[in-house]
Amino acid sequence: MATEAAIQPGSVKMTRERGIRLFKWSLLSPLIMLALFLLPIFALQLYFSFHSWTIYLSTWWDADFVGFEMFQDVFTDKRFFWAMSRSFLFAGVSTLGCFVFGFALALLMYRPFKGQAFFYILFLLPMLTVPIVLTYAADMLLYRQGPINGILSFITGLDMKFTWLANPNYAIFTIILIEIWNWTPFVFIIMLAGLSSLPTEPMEAARILGANRLQIFREIQLPLLRPVIFLALILRFLEAMAEFPKTWGLLQGGPGSATETLPIYLYIVTWQAFDISKGAAMSYIIMLVMIVIIFFAIRVLHREKSALDTMYQAPAPGER
Repeated sequence: MATEAAIQPGSVKMTRERGIRLFKWSLLSPLIMLALFLLPIFALQLYFSFHSWTIYLSTWWDADFVGFEMFQDVFTDKRFFWAMSRSFLFAGVSTLGCFVFGFALALLMYRPFKGQAFFYILFLLPMLTVPIVLTYAADMLLYRQGPINGILSFITGLDMKFTWLANPNYAIFTIILIEIWNWTPFVFIIMLAGLSSLPTEPMEAARILGANRLQIFREIQLPLLRPVIFLALILRFLEAMAEFPKTWGLLQGGPGSATETLPIYLYIVTWQAFDISKGAAMSYIIMLVMIVIIFFAIRVLHREKSALDTMYQAPAPGER
């Protein structure tokens, strides 16, 4: 009794607030330390953006100030805008493909069945494969006389000699297919978690009222999954925009410039042409584009969350 009397509501509230504050700082501290570590790098990058310097010139602190000339050089570079177009094409199509296949697998797997763990491991293997290993495997499989063309020849009865990586007209789509195979498990995990967390009461009520599986999916599951769907699409799109190792390992932006996306072109300008100042200006422009996309994504997610909260807080017909 004395112990219970000693525990005052005010002290419990203070302990809870202190715990919440400690939790927030435990999350923010690594981010603050990372920002402080990256701040000099961003400052140096900003310096290069306004000064003309390559490694062939004198020391970088003696570089000539050129103002916005480097940014103007980027904005007048047609190759940069072609690379941006390919990046959006690559990210958009691969994100859509990953979502379709990942969502389909999640719908097949979210109900328990015998041997489910084996399929979990099987579906997650592509995402767990090291990119460079995946690149070399794809190079061997997609060789003109490799296994993929051999299987297609056996199925069709024709002598298939499809040049998956050498033809500039569809090399980018070959990379997209590899990206879809590699990252479908990511969407699969997110959508599986979303499906598993859905409340069962609305679906049970719908079954009692005679709704079939398609109606339950369309009218109940899909609306409740909208925030999860947008989260999966946004995260996958942002990651696809930064894709580098597979594209570089397979084709290095080729054939020609057919698979030259923004990360590839930025690498070529900075570390092959050694145009450090143009690369710095280009990286800032890319960063601003990504910030705009991220802010738009945050607004979409906030809107979907608000709509879902409103749906949950709406009174039932009998309670009005």
